[in-house]
Amino acid sequence: MKKGTEINRGTRSYATKDNRFAIQTFSLSRKFGDLVAVNSIDLSIEEGELFSVLGPNGAGKTTTIKMLCCLLRPSSGTATIMGHDIQKDTIAVKKVIDVSPQETAIAEHLNAWENLSLMGGIYGLEKEEVKKRSEELLEMMGLTKRAKDKVRKYSGGMKRRLSIVMALVSDPQVLFLDEPTLGLDPQSRRSIWEHIAELKGKKTIVLTTHYLEEADALADRVAIIDEGKIVALGTPQELKDSISDIQVMVVKAKNLTIDVIEGLREKYPEVKEVEDGIEIKAKEFSFDEVVDYLRPRGVVIESTSRKQPTLDDVFLHLTRKELRE
Repeated sequence: MKKGTEINRGTRSYATKDNRFAIQTFSLSRKFGDLVAVNSIDLSIEEGELFSVLGPNGAGKTTTIKMLCCLLRPSSGTATIMGHDIQKDTIAVKKVIDVSPQETAIAEHLNAWENLSLMGGIYGLEKEEVKKRSEELLEMMGLTKRAKDKVRKYSGGMKRRLSIVMALVSDPQVLFLDEPTLGLDPQSRRSIWEHIAELKGKKTIVLTTHYLEEADALADRVAIIDEGKIVALGTPQELKDSISDIQVMVVKAKNLTIDVIEGLREKYPEVKEVEDGIEIKAKEFSFDEVVDYLRPRGVVIESTSRKQPTLDDVFLHLTRKELRE
């Protein structure tokens, strides 16, 4: 697992400043009254890395992004972006970053070209430079044919793609994507994944999401955050391997009653209802043992299968919460 330089001090470890990293946070925290939204986060993100922050709504993901983008001051701690401190050198930070926010900031009465021209003017870019970059980005995101249409005529997926293009027109070194596929249908979501994957290695990307498959498909590394704290950090495979001792069995069956399911919950630590059946998680059990319990109780078993752990399983194991709560 990749890490920054760390100094052990009792039970805490503190990352030390290292200019090899695109982003570093140092006990980064934010409170809103008595609510601790972000609680002493320490991270080191390499240049060119696609780093995903995964967690449910309200976990602190967007608050973290706002602090890193200098839109919200930390209550304590700090961070550096390409060596620039977010509290001491905000102008320098804003020159090297851009963000595609959770709520798209697009002028819907304008077309794509006009929105990009507006963004270029905000950044003080030459018109020819904006035109050249816009042509490349619109082509990459599959928006060229609709670039002259008013944005209000776009689908939700097209608006999200345009939002990403608007964040890229300034050619930032660090790109923040805050829930870029929130609320989209699966087809639109996967289309955006393909475009984000094209940027891997070219930009340092911080992607916040609560879609498990998004982080698994795209991220070099993942930080799972819950109640403002990082509860796990590693590559998607490392995180899944960390609970490889947990077995997951899926049983497709009919006549499953509440009493039968409650009986299973007395035998195994995690039993949940899924479509057309149940899912059982435990460190030890056998298929025969489950089948021998179900059949005498009138349950008709259609199929049983073993499932590999997912990031959802990792999150549930660490927090005892469903990721999409």
